[in-house]
Amino acid sequence: MPKIVVLPHAEICPEGAVIENAPVGESICRVLLNNHIEIEHACELSCACTTCHVIVREGFDSLEEATDNEEDYLDRAWGLTPTSRLSCQAKVAGADLTIEIPKYTINHAKEGH
Repeated sequence: MPKIVVLPHAEICPEGAVIENAPVGESICRVLLNNHIEIEHACELSCACTTCHVIVREGFDSLEEATDNEEDYLDRAWGLTPTSRLSCQAKVAGADLTIEIPKYTINHAKEGH
């Protein structure tokens, strides 16, 4: 089973993390949450926001392509890169992954908008 390396994030995962044996077919978001990395997920993993946006620094090509719906939401994400994904939609495949959680997220409910 592949591993997921989470790069340090000042608030969510200050020391970074290595998750060994990430279950193939599970969303990156669910794997993070199951390993006590409290990434935002305002829409409860339903692909209806951008709060779980991650940047896949290594292993991006192992992931299935994003759907049109995911791409539409990604267009609204802060700090979008060519290897950005919504972690609720990107499922672990056979390769190890290195991910970065962006410094900021757009969460209108949390921000009071």
